[in-house]
Amino acid sequence: MSGLSNELWSRRRFLRRLSQSVGALALVSGIPAIGRAAEMAHDRSSLIVRLSRPQDLETPVEYLDSSITPNSVFFVRSHFGPPAIIEEQWKLEIGGLVDSSRSLTLEDLRKFEIVDLPATLQCSGNGRAFFHPSVPGVQWQRGAVGNALWRGVRLRDVVKSISIKSGARHMQMRGYDSAPMPTTPSFTRSIPIERALDPSTLLAFEMNGEPLPVLHGGPLRMVVPGWAGDHWYKWLRRIDFQEHEAEGFYMQTAYRMPRQPVPSKGIASLPEVPVTVNPVKSLIAHPSEGSVMPPGDHLVSGVAFTGVGHMVNVEVSLDGGCSWDRAELEGKESEGAWQLWRYRWRASTKGPYIVAARATDSSGRVQPQATPWNHGGYLWNGIDLVHCEIA
Repeated sequence: MSGLSNELWSRRRFLRRLSQSVGALALVSGIPAIGRAAEMAHDRSSLIVRLSRPQDLETPVEYLDSSITPNSVFFVRSHFGPPAIIEEQWKLEIGGLVDSSRSLTLEDLRKFEIVDLPATLQCSGNGRAFFHPSVPGVQWQRGAVGNALWRGVRLRDVVKSISIKSGARHMQMRGYDSAPMPTTPSFTRSIPIERALDPSTLLAFEMNGEPLPVLHGGPLRMVVPGWAGDHWYKWLRRIDFQEHEAEGFYMQTAYRMPRQPVPSKGIASLPEVPVTVNPVKSLIAHPSEGSVMPPGDHLVSGVAFTGVGHMVNVEVSLDGGCSWDRAELEGKESEGAWQLWRYRWRASTKGPYIVAARATDSSGRVQPQATPWNHGGYLWNGIDLVHCEIA
């Protein structure tokens, strides 16, 4: 067995034991309501509980096999938990380096052109459990990601009605959620002005045809296609245009990476640049880890996405990376959204198999064997794989 196969086999065995030890599928309860009774009726019992309070819930990988991830099984990431918001009293405040501050209701926002945009949301720590040595934080495996149809208005259209002053270089965001203790830093983030005013950056109030669920930031969140989820700000209440990046722990310490790969042992350089663009990545939804299948025709399938550009190729290996065949991409190219891929496998020889997948995007970036180690466990995009057996 090749070095790649040995490494991937050991990693997957470790993660299988980890998944068993944390208690796989659990019933999620206690979802706060903000005036939407239907929100309480959603069944999230299939989500994997990584943390119960605040809720960090991972999508089982078998659901990552469709163009749209249903709201009921869409992963949930929360630092402090959802706030109690009376939707009729909600407003978005816009200030800072602008000619005139504004306060907008949802009704006000709906007066701008409404757009629908498919986009992939991925937590920057998705895959953190794969780093070795291990790093602290929520031990996401593969399912802190989903693709949804977002409806909202372009941020730049809203900003045109306000007029930004020439000194503005960043846009700071604040939400209605609050830290549990006075000593806990508030979750304050900012993004560069160029990204904020990109035509794909949305103020979203619907998700997959429904009012934005509270667990996903309702009534309003940022949608920043192609960028990691820490920029997709939830429960948005205020944005300020300013000269500098936001201050505070969640901007100047957390969600930052070194410019160059660092050693995983000994003294390493401090994080230097913010986490931004998602790397090229593919995920295997079927077959599932540890599955046993009869000889015959089988479908290997999953999704692939990238931060800039679109997918041009996904390859599948049935021998742990020793040889590769091209899979078929399905669906329309849409920058910032994932594509489905399929591979027909005629399995005639019995025995164990290591199925692997790797993607290539339109910029020529190829999914690597593994991701360079970093202190935060961010942006894992190593070659995905599952172990199965033909018997």
